Amino acid sequence: MMQVSFSRIAGKGAAALLSATLLLMLCLVPAQAGPAADDGSRIVAEQAAPVLVAAAEQAAPAVQAAPATPDVEPVATDNHLWWFWPVTLLFFCFILGIIAVMAGVGGGVLFVPLVSGFFPFHLDFVRGAGLLVALAGALAAGPGLLRRNFANLRLALPVALIASACSIVGALLGLALPTNIVQTCLGVTILAISILLLMSKNSVRPEVKVQDAVGMALGMNGVFLEPSTGEVVDWKTHRTLIGLLLFIVIGVMAGMFGLGAGWANVPVLNLLMGVPLKVSVGTSKFLLSITDTSAAWVYLNQGCVIPLMAVPSIVGLMLGSVVGVRLLAVAKPKFIRYMVICVLLFSGAKALLKGLGIG
Repeated sequence: MMQVSFSRIAGKGAAALLSATLLLMLCLVPAQAGPAADDGSRIVAEQAAPVLVAAAEQAAPAVQAAPATPDVEPVATDNHLWWFWPVTLLFFCFILGIIAVMAGVGGGVLFVPLVSGFFPFHLDFVRGAGLLVALAGALAAGPGLLRRNFANLRLALPVALIASACSIVGALLGLALPTNIVQTCLGVTILAISILLLMSKNSVRPEVKVQDAVGMALGMNGVFLEPSTGEVVDWKTHRTLIGLLLFIVIGVMAGMFGLGAGWANVPVLNLLMGVPLKVSVGTSKFLLSITDTSAAWVYLNQGCVIPLMAVPSIVGLMLGSVVGVRLLAVAKPKFIRYMVICVLLFSGAKALLKGLGIG
């Protein structure tokens, strides 16, 4: 039935179009053709007039019966000035930098869920900026950590090779998947991180009696000077193979979500592999400068890094970190830690609901 009605409409429309074309041609006949031409044209016009009227009357109901074109939904527009969101992001990241230092977590793990949840930016741009935020902090801290032997190259390089290669895979995977799926996975990951921070108890100096064969072959051992006591601490690793396999997962997640990976590096190095806490923190910070660089190039190549987002975020977090270091002496770290866990639980739940299309 639909095909028949459409063919009728098309046939009537074609008849009306043909009649209108004949009428137009008759009107365009040049006046210089002489009296005979004028008489002939008049006769043809008088004979064609009833046909044109009948064709128009038949075509009119068909045109009226044709369905109207649906209205296009209006696109939401932002009425703020161009500098409103960069300035807001600058102050937001300044506060974020203070909290990150006092809580002992990286800026990226707070930046991505909070900015994606409360700012009108696409998740791809937020993840690209989050990687640059984590990278900026790591590059600023890396040289000092190496000078003090808190970041160990023999420990970092095998881990960095695995994590950086997997972060590229994670970045490509995150950009290929639909946004709602990535948002849902991000919410689940943030909730898992908050639970990990709540339950993990870092060991200042784990006891490793015998180093395993993999750690010995890779030379994952060293010494460092403990500034508080003046003691020279000798350390080595165990369960190295399991730790290296876990860094495959950590690298994929770091590139996929743009979180950095300090939240996962430290527990694996410290609790699983038996590296002292200060060496774990220092090596983790140095690792970010390699892992996040690999993933950040993917986002840069895909056009997912916007300077108006990345620059205020980095400047705000760096300035906030300076203030946070000074406030760390008078603040209560335990309260700040639990506050960050609550913020992560809230932002993780918001990201999860947003990915599911509920929030």
